[in-house]
Amino acid sequence: MSAFLAAIPALPTGDLARAAAFYRDALGFTVRHQEAEFAVLVREEVELHLWLAADASWRSRTGASPVCSGAESFLAGTASCRVRVTGVAALYAQLEPLGVVHPNGRLEVKDWGDREFAVRDPDGNLMTFFEPV
Repeated sequence: MSAFLAAIPALPTGDLARAAAFYRDALGFTVRHQEAEFAVLVREEVELHLWLAADASWRSRTGASPVCSGAESFLAGTASCRVRVTGVAALYAQLEPLGVVHPNGRLEVKDWGDREFAVRDPDGNLMTFFEPV
C-alpha cells in the first residue's frame, strides 16, 4: 500500500538569487539551501523549490532544430501553485502594501468556496494563497 504525503512546487526562475530574495523578503520564506541552479525554501509546513531556467542555447542560430535541455529560459514565469493557509485575509493585509499582489488576484471568495488572492513573483510565476470558507 502507498500513500501520498506532500507535494512540493518547483518553480522555474531566470535569476535564482533574485527569486530566492523575493520569497524570503516579501513572502517570509527561509532559504534552507541554495546553490547556483537550485534552492529550497520553507515557511512553516510549506516547502518550495526554485530551479534555474536560463538556458538560451535552444535558440537556433543556424536554422536547425534546437536541442532542448529542459531548463530553457522561456520557462521562467510559466508556473503556478496554490498554497492553503489559515488567516488568508491577514496575509493579504500584510502583502498587499508591498505591491506583490497580482492585479487580477485581489482577495475574494471564489465560486468554488475558497477565499484567495494571488501573488506574482519577479519572473511572473503565480502563487495563490487560499483558505476554504
